[in-house]
Amino acid sequence: MKKNIITVLVLAIAVVAVVEIKNRKKAYAPDSSCPDGMCFLPFPEEKMRPGSAREEPMAQQPLPRLLDLGAGKCVPCKTMAPILDEMKETFAGQLDVVFIDVWENEGVGGKYGIRMIPTQIFFDAEGKELFRHEGFYAREDMLAKWKELGYAFDEPQNIEQATSNVEGED
Repeated sequence: MKKNIITVLVLAIAVVAVVEIKNRKKAYAPDSSCPDGMCFLPFPEEKMRPGSAREEPMAQQPLPRLLDLGAGKCVPCKTMAPILDEMKETFAGQLDVVFIDVWENEGVGGKYGIRMIPTQIFFDAEGKELFRHEGFYAREDMLAKWKELGYAFDEPQNIEQATSNVEGED
């Protein structure tokens, strides 16, 4: 009798586990607007992190885009926040940097087919996905990847550095 009860319990747990796994796969599978896991512009209007430079309106001309999918309470995401804010400011007019909090915007993870956060997706100016990275991504590594993809962004020179270089030439 005990053997039958244990067998039934094990089978019930197995069925529940299989159903749960299938549901999770559906939740993180790209939808029909992302064929082959490749998503294209335009991006939906999602909530941006409050108080962030990321709340500014998007540029009028099409720019390559760095989309960071993360969450406000995720440690690597919080570590990347100032890097992304700085890149947004430094490369304004050259690169569109966007952060979307997947915990505040349900369904976005599935739309972009992400498996973990943070995930960075590189798009060309037409909205075609060029590359994606999962986990923390250092500024220098992101810029190197953009360069590898054929994009070089001009960094404004530091005024103090430019002044000291001119003074040193005398």
